[in-house]
Amino acid sequence: MTDPFTLERRRRAIHGWLLLSPALVMLTVFAFYPSLATFVTSLWSRGTRRRPSEFVGFENYQYLFEDPTFWLVAWNNLLYAAITIPISIALALAMALWANSKIPARSFVRTAYFTPTVLPMIAAANLWLFFYTPSFGILNQIGGLFGAEPVNWLGQPSTALWAVCAVTIWKEAGFFMIFYLAALQTIPPDLKEAAEIEGASRWTYLRRVVLPLLMPTTLFILVNAMINSVKLIDHLFILTKGGPSDSSKLILYYIWENAFAYFDRPTAAAMTALVLTLLGALAAFQFLMLDKRTHYR
Repeated sequence: MTDPFTLERRRRAIHGWLLLSPALVMLTVFAFYPSLATFVTSLWSRGTRRRPSEFVGFENYQYLFEDPTFWLVAWNNLLYAAITIPISIALALAMALWANSKIPARSFVRTAYFTPTVLPMIAAANLWLFFYTPSFGILNQIGGLFGAEPVNWLGQPSTALWAVCAVTIWKEAGFFMIFYLAALQTIPPDLKEAAEIEGASRWTYLRRVVLPLLMPTTLFILVNAMINSVKLIDHLFILTKGGPSDSSKLILYYIWENAFAYFDRPTAAAMTALVLTLLGALAAFQFLMLDKRTHYR
């Protein structure tokens, strides 16, 4: 006869697995299985009707590491992330601090900051495409008032990637601002009153009190910004299509191009596996290093 303690422990275990089962099913169907299938696909060659695919091991990865276009795209994505992530976060924090202060028309300011987030990326890209147009775009019209020569922002390698980064920053800063604004409203006002009594300046209060309390929100925003720097490609289809000369091509666009334009699924799968590995390493770094330095209380 089983003792009551063992029965209770089994009942709790079954209850726990039943609670976890919906999430496990969703993760298995939409995350674990696709990731495993992608890795398996990356180990096979590109098949045709006359020549079926064969197991080639890590030859697709070797091909990628020897492909100069892949390294150019990887560098573009690294530069894209290095530009958009810190500027978007800093701009979002500045906008949240201003929108949270006692200013006239505060609701209007918050709405104006958040409006770009509501727009779909395709609509935002079309809007900025009008700004960047060489002949009658708004940016060149403004520059012409000061005697500046027209610039083909999207048609030359030196400015194309920067133009794409500007669209991303404009689109994401307002979204990140909402999280900072919500976090700022949870900070007790007693802390500011105590800092004023102690004679602390606004900068000291911001650096010693506000920023440490915002670290959990900053960490959350940082993770989302890193993911977005890899997955955002909508605006590339409208603005540059990765050109000119692959100067604005990002890794996810390159994956789509190989999979659906060149029908080279194994190479696209190999790149996807590398991206997943990199994101996993960044997640591990977050939990092992950054999370320990974050103050949740």
